[in-house]
Amino acid sequence: MSFQQGLSGLNAASKNLEVIGNNVSNSSTVGFKQSRAEFADVFANSLTGTGASQIGIGTKVATVAQQFTQGNITNTNNSLDLAINGGGFFRMSNNGAITYTRNGQFQMDKLGYIVNSDNKRLTGYVANASGVLSTGAPAEININTADLAPVSTTQVTGLFNLDSTKSALPAASFDPTDPTTYHNSTAVTVYDSLGNAHTLQNFFVKTAPGAWSVFTTVDNVSTPALPAATATMTFSGTGTNPTIAPATPTVTFTPTTGATGPQTLTLDYSGSTQFGSAFSLNSLSQDGYASGHLAGFNIGKDGKIIGRYTNGQSSVLGQVVLASFPNPNGLQQLGGNSWSESSSSGPALVSEPNTGSLGVLQSSAVEDSNVDLTAELVNMITAQRVYQANAQTIKTQDQVLQTLVNLR
Repeated sequence: MSFQQGLSGLNAASKNLEVIGNNVSNSSTVGFKQSRAEFADVFANSLTGTGASQIGIGTKVATVAQQFTQGNITNTNNSLDLAINGGGFFRMSNNGAITYTRNGQFQMDKLGYIVNSDNKRLTGYVANASGVLSTGAPAEININTADLAPVSTTQVTGLFNLDSTKSALPAASFDPTDPTTYHNSTAVTVYDSLGNAHTLQNFFVKTAPGAWSVFTTVDNVSTPALPAATATMTFSGTGTNPTIAPATPTVTFTPTTGATGPQTLTLDYSGSTQFGSAFSLNSLSQDGYASGHLAGFNIGKDGKIIGRYTNGQSSVLGQVVLASFPNPNGLQQLGGNSWSESSSSGPALVSEPNTGSLGVLQSSAVEDSNVDLTAELVNMITAQRVYQANAQTIKTQDQVLQTLVNLR
């Protein structure tokens, strides 16, 4: 009797409908990966071997395999939302218990940790106060909201063009308060060890054809003291590559703010020129900055979390890592868009994004479910027809059996 075949077909079709229904119900679940029911035929064991005309006894569900294909990327308004474009899983920690997910809907909790809706913490490489990443074992990422420490200025670099048509002036008559005693001046803000700002001014005095004296003041105090010049610049006939004496000019001042002092600054004006055109300031920079508050942060394709500060500086706050597995289909499903490592999946291979088989990250975006809703609805119709056909085989067999019972 073929009741067993029909019954196994009903069970298989029912399981297939369950899988399809689960896919359809999660078609809007971020990071969800659809499943596919895979079936195998069933034959009765034989004590003497396999017969040439052996008839199967039905079907069974061999496995329900998840399909780890890429879902569409959708932009969001949350800068902490992350989408993986390519392979890999986010590594999450729940009091040390590690799980993996493709759902990148994250928020920051009151302690500064990046968490998902289950309050599991995103892990990665942490950075020290200097922005240097510790690329050993991943740890829970915590956003450090402390102020960025100031850095005192050590060097000032400038590029100028000095006007060769200017008439010479006696260097000994220089007075920073009298504009008639110098030709041009510049100003730049420098910082002490506490991040306090000081104004450094340069004054240029042409003393002879191709020869210039440079005088410097810090907070309107000459350094070195007058009448000494900070440096002299001598140009050849080409107006480039000046000879500077001393070769490495320095100025020293003592901050009155309680900062570390005296503070010495190196001046680098070696790229300046002297042409027959008006004075121009091409660039003027220094390497210090004041303290700053964390104004915001963003996450790059490589997973690095870059903090932006109110002083215009930026610093690495951490780096998101991704995990891959030799056999992703061997992962243990936990629900909540989470998987755990198993003996079938193999060990997690953790590294930074965009390396090896790992994908890149896109911030302010999430990965949609990879369920093709149209295809699933068609599959549902097919599964329904298969269920009806198996029910029909049972009905037909019942009619045959009834005919046998009615024989006289």
